[in-house]
Amino acid sequence: MLSLGRFFPSSMKSDPGMTIPGLVVMSDPPPSRRDVLTGRALRSQMETAGAALADAMAADQVPSRGPTLLLRTSAMATDFDVLLNPDGPNEQLAAASDALDLVHVLEQQLTSYRGDSELMRVNRALTAEPTRIDPDLFALLKRAAEISRLTGGAFDPASGAVIRLWRDCRRSGRVPASDEVRTALASSGISHVHFDVAGQSIAFDASALDSRLATRDFFNLGAIGKGYAVDRAGELLLERGVENWLVHGGKSSVRARGRHAGHDGWPIGLQNPLLPDRPLLTLLLKDAALGTSGTAVQWFRHEGKRYGHILDPRTGWPAEGMLSASVIAPDAALADALSTAFFVLGVENALECCDNFPNVGAILFPIPADGRTVQPIVHNVPAERIFWSV
Repeated sequence: MLSLGRFFPSSMKSDPGMTIPGLVVMSDPPPSRRDVLTGRALRSQMETAGAALADAMAADQVPSRGPTLLLRTSAMATDFDVLLNPDGPNEQLAAASDALDLVHVLEQQLTSYRGDSELMRVNRALTAEPTRIDPDLFALLKRAAEISRLTGGAFDPASGAVIRLWRDCRRSGRVPASDEVRTALASSGISHVHFDVAGQSIAFDASALDSRLATRDFFNLGAIGKGYAVDRAGELLLERGVENWLVHGGKSSVRARGRHAGHDGWPIGLQNPLLPDRPLLTLLLKDAALGTSGTAVQWFRHEGKRYGHILDPRTGWPAEGMLSASVIAPDAALADALSTAFFVLGVENALECCDNFPNVGAILFPIPADGRTVQPIVHNVPAERIFWSV
């Protein structure tokens, strides 16, 4: 089985070669006669062996992934996987293949990197006159606008001008000037969009937009698009009678349904954002989604300062103060959007915002103070769903 980033490819149990015969750890140096006479060796052996036994017992309690069928495709600049139980219905492989085909259809609709996509057609239709759009895309944009409102603008699907500015500056090895950021902000913001539910159309507050910027990128769904595709793929599986599955989009978007390997859900590993090779905890995810936002991978350094790729749409500058934010939510689109918003908001505001959404929990990793270890903050996540690594 291939490693899937946050997914652990094998059991987290202790080394099967470790033995504790007679409470003696064979790697320890032999005790001196004085140690034996004073009982120091026995106490040391008991303490060492007891710790090893406790570690082994704790590790045995961590759920691990069992045999799995995996189908994969590349879309939206990442890998999309469907994981299935081997004992599922005969039709599940065909359903999973169709679900991954759907992801490609959605990429063509949602991408801002292809000039012929549905989203880019909408971006070019910047006018005060209503523009009728595909009902599914309309529903997604309308929901994204509502999430933006509920997060105080910390998530905004209409930040394309700011995103493009930073992307272009990164390619040219510079940081944008303050006036450039202000100009891009003036051409951004979901508040410039008016939704007509009855007509399935949108209209723009064209007088507030700089068409030179906005016609290229107004909507950018990078913070919600993968989660939306994961949801749609999962819905197709359910429609085809597949009850137990996990759909994974890149290293940030996951949705799980049903049971796996005797567990009441699917085990998903979260790593230490500062030490990505070290597992930190396992989350048993069932009938829910997980979205994670962080800057451990995508960032650049300019004149000695590190700039992450997650931008605060309210200021136009990279968000600071958080290592990563993970959100557990009923669906992956919401989990993705909220993980971005919580990363931008910081711990205190993120926790307050989290309580405004039903059935949503968060695992936040603030930047630790100098010399301190990473201390994750868990909020609204049932304790029985989390298994800490030894």
